[in-house]
Amino acid sequence: MAEGRVVGIDLGTTNSLVAYMQGEAPVVIPGVDGSNLVPSVVALDPMPAGGGRPTVTVGNSARKSLIETPERVIYSVKRLMGRGLQEVQSELKLFPFRLADDVEVGEVPRIQLGELRFTPSEISAYILRQLKRNAERFFSEPVTQAVITVPAYFNDAQRQATKDAGRMAGLEVLRLVNEPTAAALAYGLDRAKVGTIAVYDLGGGTFDISILKLRDGIFEVQSTNGDTHLGGDDIDNLLLAIALDEIHAEHGVDLRKHPSAVQGLRKDAIDAKIRLSTEAVARFDIELPNGDRYQREIPREVFEQLIEPVLERTAGPCKQALADAGLTPEQIDEVVLVGGSTRIPAVRKLVDDLFHLAARGKKPHIELNPDEVVALGAAVQADILAGSSKSTEEMLLLDVTPLSLGIEALGGTVARIIQRNSTIPASATEHFTTGVDGQTNVAIHVVQGERELAADCRSLARFDLKGIPPMSAGLPRIEVRFLIDADGILKVSAREQRSGKAARIEVKPTYGLTDEQVESMILDSFDHAEDDFAKRLLIEARNEAETILSAVERAPQSPAWQQLRGEEQGAITAARDRLAQIKQGEDAAAIRDATLALDQATRRFAELMMDAAVTTAIRGKTMENAGEEMGDAVTAPHPMAQAEFK
Repeated sequence: MAEGRVVGIDLGTTNSLVAYMQGEAPVVIPGVDGSNLVPSVVALDPMPAGGGRPTVTVGNSARKSLIETPERVIYSVKRLMGRGLQEVQSELKLFPFRLADDVEVGEVPRIQLGELRFTPSEISAYILRQLKRNAERFFSEPVTQAVITVPAYFNDAQRQATKDAGRMAGLEVLRLVNEPTAAALAYGLDRAKVGTIAVYDLGGGTFDISILKLRDGIFEVQSTNGDTHLGGDDIDNLLLAIALDEIHAEHGVDLRKHPSAVQGLRKDAIDAKIRLSTEAVARFDIELPNGDRYQREIPREVFEQLIEPVLERTAGPCKQALADAGLTPEQIDEVVLVGGSTRIPAVRKLVDDLFHLAARGKKPHIELNPDEVVALGAAVQADILAGSSKSTEEMLLLDVTPLSLGIEALGGTVARIIQRNSTIPASATEHFTTGVDGQTNVAIHVVQGERELAADCRSLARFDLKGIPPMSAGLPRIEVRFLIDADGILKVSAREQRSGKAARIEVKPTYGLTDEQVESMILDSFDHAEDDFAKRLLIEARNEAETILSAVERAPQSPAWQQLRGEEQGAITAARDRLAQIKQGEDAAAIRDATLALDQATRRFAELMMDAAVTTAIRGKTMENAGEEMGDAVTAPHPMAQAEFK
């Protein structure tokens, strides 16, 4: 049982979230800006003029840097987690960031951002630290333990890289939970009943399908499948590629030579994709570097034809998962949709066709926000481990390993020891012998995958069992034991039973970080902790100042402004000007004091705005309409009036 508060974290490709159990229901914790979603974007600010280490920003503030300094920003880093140099080359063609030039094959890839370089785990650690800070701000107490979700098809290296990131962020990762399994936990909490569920998870960078059995509070994964290189990013890249090609052909502008413009166009492509989920047509209208305008309409029908090959790639894993579970589509009681990309109507139609839902009078489940459901499930699992809620004390999660594990046998074949889709934690033992007379040493090569030859599978580890007494071939009896813990991390041991000679290894993935590297990164974060904390306080103070200044700029357009006395208007204007001047400085405390002064000066103005809103509503208008007339003062509380709404 975990000690203290445990949170659930969805470390996503596009967005990340942190959640906890509030009573009997999981709830997402908002950030300082009020948003539940923290964009999985990390930016390196320009080098300070006086020297020192540049500040790292995360989330919405980092996303703003994509347009201005794309070479100092990284996003979708989850696609690089636990992967080798050759594996990530195809990814780098789509992104503005690049690898450090001196990275060699077999080393952990490092991304070059400005003057500094980072491993994917370090980048993910910055995102996790931000989520940790959000939780600590929310609870007003330290948060040091978490459950983190990963794609079901993440291999051992990718899972280990995720645990490394958590450790660098100052979190004890109690459990890694497959994302589809987390979604089932979130839904099972609300509608606990017997049944078979398919969880279709199409996120920003990965696709997962899991088949689960629910009965008597036990969640058991029957099978899982997916594609770690398939998601909403691929749809964005299709739209982006078409726009880039058309701009080049029609206007003679190779926008690929203008990284900032490409990122602006990418944002427009994402916005178009989102609009086409609810609208019949989306439009591009962009000014090009040469002064021309690129204008293009994309009807939903054209969009759906364009993305059909991407969506069809999800059908194969779905059919395979059904086959692995020994089920037909008709035996699936419910289908749960997870991931922002499942909002696309064509995706929902594909799911309906795959599982024959309409013919059976069923619809996929979308009751929970598809962007939040994984984090909510992680919070449920966190609560199970913490043992802090009656609502989860009887619940049990049985997960599975997505790929088979074994060792290389004679002739280079694979002797599978743990089959894929085996429930974890799991252990299995097989016995082997020698193939040469007098053999005193046995090399054990651990592999992961479904191919028959070890050369076609992923190599996880190698170690030697030494000191075997020389015997005739076939006489030694070597016991090899595989143990997978609850996080899907593998430990392998070997023992020659006649002599008692033994050896063991905890599999360190080929592209994971060594203990020394992780420790070095943690110590490095400690060395810069005070400086980083001061810079973060300054950034937050400036952000708060910017928010209230933006709101005050709209004040004179409000009818309530005219009701203020001249000296009140003057006080607000003076406080505004002072904050605008101080905001450019380096003193976070002074900026906060000036922000508070402006907040105090606008208290009566905020009250007048509220009175106007109520009066308007009484005259027959909705509060929402009233809020629109006053610059959204009601529907999105004006920063000047936040104290009145608490």
